[in-house]
Amino acid sequence: MFEGLKRSWNRKKLTDERFAFLFDEAHEDEIVVFDCETTGLDPKVDEIISIGAVKIRGNRILTDEAIHLYIEQKRDISAKSITVHRIRNCDLEGAVMPEEAIERFLYYIGNRKLAGYYLEFDVAMINKYTKEMLGITLPNFQEEVSALYYEKKLRRIPQGNIDLRFDTILKDLSLPRLKAHDALNDAVMTAMMYLKLKNIKSL
Repeated sequence: MFEGLKRSWNRKKLTDERFAFLFDEAHEDEIVVFDCETTGLDPKVDEIISIGAVKIRGNRILTDEAIHLYIEQKRDISAKSITVHRIRNCDLEGAVMPEEAIERFLYYIGNRKLAGYYLEFDVAMINKYTKEMLGITLPNFQEEVSALYYEKKLRRIPQGNIDLRFDTILKDLSLPRLKAHDALNDAVMTAMMYLKLKNIKSL
């Protein structure tokens, strides 16, 4: 009930009816896995540098329909930030304005459920922009991949210390690590995790 009220209140705050579709009943057969590269870990002060997103339909990851957006920055990317995501200022040639990137992302995800690794942070970063642009936060249902892994692992190790690091989960699920570390590849690897976790009973 509380979620329904929260969703209804969020809908009332929408300032641009072009995006009313976000509140439609969710697709049952498709979800979107996404990842953001950012200038830091504080949504209040940091910015999104790139967004990678890929759809899952049934048991297929639709890499041919994926999006990978680079976003123009108001200031130079710091050296400390570059060591994390390896995106340099010169890599942003052809990047789009934040408003365009967010609109393209919203049209891509539609009303689909969202999944991701450390999804709460990525959603908080997107919400920073949608609040300013549209008056709302993302209304899409959300599923955290590390929580799925934890639940499966807990059945075997009920009192164990479960390692939830990205690389650990990837290795434990016997999934390949893609060479390039960027938002899209991280989204694709997370999508592989999600599908495998959905299709196995326990670890």
